[in-house]
Amino acid sequence: MTPKMPGMSTPATPANGDDAPTMLRAYRFALDATPDQERQLRSHCGAARFAYNHMLALVKANLDQRAAERTYDIPDQELTPSLSWSFYSLRKQWNQTKSDVAPWWPENSKEAYANGIANLAAALSNWSTSRAGQRRGRLVKFPRFKTRRCRLSCRFTTGGLGLVERDRRHIRLPKIGVIRTHESTRKLARRVEAGTARIRSASVSFERGRWHVAFTVEMPADNHHRHRRRNPVVGVDLGITHLAVLSESVPGVSDEHGMVANPDQLEKAQKQLRRLQRQAARRRGRDKRTGATPSARWFRTQAQINRLHTRIANARADGLHKLTTTLTERFETIVIEDLNVTGMLANRRLARRISGAGWGELRRQLTYKTAVRGGTLMVADRFYPSSKTCSNCGSVKTKLRLSQRIYHCESCSIRIDRDRNAAANLAALAASDTAMSSPSCGATRNEPDGNQLKSSTAGSRYRHGKSEPDNAA
Repeated sequence: MTPKMPGMSTPATPANGDDAPTMLRAYRFALDATPDQERQLRSHCGAARFAYNHMLALVKANLDQRAAERTYDIPDQELTPSLSWSFYSLRKQWNQTKSDVAPWWPENSKEAYANGIANLAAALSNWSTSRAGQRRGRLVKFPRFKTRRCRLSCRFTTGGLGLVERDRRHIRLPKIGVIRTHESTRKLARRVEAGTARIRSASVSFERGRWHVAFTVEMPADNHHRHRRRNPVVGVDLGITHLAVLSESVPGVSDEHGMVANPDQLEKAQKQLRRLQRQAARRRGRDKRTGATPSARWFRTQAQINRLHTRIANARADGLHKLTTTLTERFETIVIEDLNVTGMLANRRLARRISGAGWGELRRQLTYKTAVRGGTLMVADRFYPSSKTCSNCGSVKTKLRLSQRIYHCESCSIRIDRDRNAAANLAALAASDTAMSSPSCGATRNEPDGNQLKSSTAGSRYRHGKSEPDNAA
């Protein structure tokens, strides 16, 4: 079981009926579904996809019809009435036509169709606000139709969903019934029985070769105890040779210099992965041009490749969870950098190593774990010179090549590892009164609804139709 929390929720009535603030947290379990239950799960995911595509076709036809009428200089008030994109309007229209377009709809829960329509309403809203310039980041394109090869997922918000109390190894979903879980649900069951948690929704998905269910749970924000006797601050400098370099050594996690080894799960599996991919290339696979049916041996090889990727992903997630849990339990304040990971992936020599390190996932876990444990996550500005600044005297170098792994300061003659120097500067940044009072100058604290002051991503610096960033000289 891998608990996740997307962040602090907006103030709502908590599960225990008090006026205390609440938060949303997700509990994810693997399922041991029977063949018949797997068929029902796939049917519900397909129903959500069908409702999404059907309503998208209606919206697109309405927009095309209005665009065609404008070419004939028809006044706007005489055009075909526009179709409302709200979830309630789309669902109302679906309910009026579902018996004609999908006579088999009673086979699945109504929540499956509602989930597909809700996803479409959100996609259309994102496209509309992005086109109007009211959304940050890259321009959102118009929603596309989902194919049969898209990710299988479906969300339930109402009906008979929840945990089964008989052995804490079963869950209940609407229309599907009781499904056995691969692991115990006791951690969530204890909180539900104590009245300190309330299940709001359940999302089923097919990932890494098996089905999973994720419960979105509402619980008081102070439900988790705040750890005591923690160290004040630690700076975390992410890297490739070492996954992270800490400003302070942590026994059991790093060596005496604060360096956390990079397990390199993907790199270690490259030999076996290449062998399986060559094996799949020798067998008859999918061919869109000829429409040939893949062979049984090709399917078996693809299953082996998927299992290998699953093992790599699980091992990476396990290592990141252990590291982030230890850091949030031992330190009150954690300082990291706002790395431009998207821009770094343009380097073809390091792209695979950067992707395999999982820097984005590490930051995501630190964000919600510090909030749960009452700590603080500070994100240094993307242009803060943590590597170029001397941690001893504070002088800043104008240039520092990536190949220079030892930092040598000409002012105080100190020689220190480049990453250890950066980690020490990040830790000192948290103790600076200037950084705490003026977040934009150095670092920003995490906030309940997200960090509104963080620097923009690489994509948001570029506008549509331009090849240079807005702030380019």
